[in-house]
Amino acid sequence: MRLFPIYTWTKGIRNFDHRRRRFSNQPWAQGVILLACVVVAMLLANLPFTKEFYHNILETKVSLFFKIPGGKDVWFPKGMTIESFINDILMTVFFFTVGLEIRREMKNGELSSVKKALMPVIAAFGGVVAPAVIFAIVNHGTAASSGWGIPTATDIAFAVGILSILGDKVPVSLKVFLTALAIADDLIAILVVALFYGGTINFGLLSIAIALIVLIFIMNRLGEKREWYYFIPAMAIWALFYYSGIHSTMSGVVMAFLVPMTARYNEAYYRRKRIQYIKRLNEYKGIVSASAEFPNGPQRHCLRRMSVISRGSIPMSYRLEHALGPWVNFLIMPLFALANAGVEIPDLSYFNVFHVDPALGGVGMGIFLGLLIGKPLGISLASFIAVKLKAGEMPAKASWKMLIAVACLGGIGFTMSIFVDTLSFGDQTPEVMSKLRDMGKVAVLMGSLCAGILGSLLISVIHKLEKKA
Repeated sequence: MRLFPIYTWTKGIRNFDHRRRRFSNQPWAQGVILLACVVVAMLLANLPFTKEFYHNILETKVSLFFKIPGGKDVWFPKGMTIESFINDILMTVFFFTVGLEIRREMKNGELSSVKKALMPVIAAFGGVVAPAVIFAIVNHGTAASSGWGIPTATDIAFAVGILSILGDKVPVSLKVFLTALAIADDLIAILVVALFYGGTINFGLLSIAIALIVLIFIMNRLGEKREWYYFIPAMAIWALFYYSGIHSTMSGVVMAFLVPMTARYNEAYYRRKRIQYIKRLNEYKGIVSASAEFPNGPQRHCLRRMSVISRGSIPMSYRLEHALGPWVNFLIMPLFALANAGVEIPDLSYFNVFHVDPALGGVGMGIFLGLLIGKPLGISLASFIAVKLKAGEMPAKASWKMLIAVACLGGIGFTMSIFVDTLSFGDQTPEVMSKLRDMGKVAVLMGSLCAGILGSLLISVIHKLEKKA
């Protein structure tokens, strides 16, 4: 009788773990968690009894403290808080995985050939230019003019998640098109951040970082495949980027393109060693005792060696992408949303995205219109030009109406848009900068929400019309 509650309890844990894994494997799971974190962050930032606690947590220092002889205190990294730890360190891991994904797609995926890559790349470029132009027109000559990069990004997690929910309403070719477009869009957004949203550049530190990058590249070309030989220099490059004025998260992208994409052991070596060790496993079966449990001592050695060789037969880039993916999707991105989506709303005017202040400009209008109109307009127009000039091919079994509807989902900015927002308006006073960033985040959330709803509705309507026809 006493064992029954224990059995029930352990069975409940197993069932919960099974449901958790099933949920995390759904393509829309990350989007649901991010949306929940946005709601929680907004509540924490605005409820009277949690507001102060929320901001105190984000402003808590997490830097390492050293006391050197002479009484001088040294902080590394200097002035880092929990919020900047998330945005500067954890987001470096996010950008590293994005870089690995882009590199994989460039080698074996939808960006692996000129013919495959040209259409989504051209569409992504149009989807960056159009919202940037709209934002610039709305905010020309105002304090908000430097935020043109905010509405240029597409959030791949939300966009692909909505497509998966819509199921067979969208042709597979268009799902592939949007995924490749979002990956190319991420690459363009990375370049935008690196070129336009860094600080004052310290060329001395940047030169050291470049020299270290060249050494790692040479090491890669010489065939080095061990992780620690890349991990330790990666930390040095991050620190050099952090203090040089180039945004530190860019070090993650750089390292993603430096880690090896070839395995330590080739297929022939793996197969030969596997046969040898399986043979030894059978030979060692009765070496200790015929009744000994599997594996005995010599067999454990064989299994360990097989494990090492199996691991070394998978390229480092694929191992890292697979290992970091769940941590990025279900820890780093939710933490980013919790830290950055908590906008304090002092009055309802923040939700009036069409309000234009003579001095501050219309940051909300520029972002909202850029995401809702600029992204689909740019993607569709660039795709049309590419097809007409025969620079790209129309996705198979897809109509222009459905492509435009799918392009609306490109207006879901969220992660990258909020990230760019946190880097924008640094040329303004702290008060103005804070207000513009908060208004920008609200506009990103509203624009992304409306783009997702509009795209989903259009896809459903067009699918019904095409089905009847």
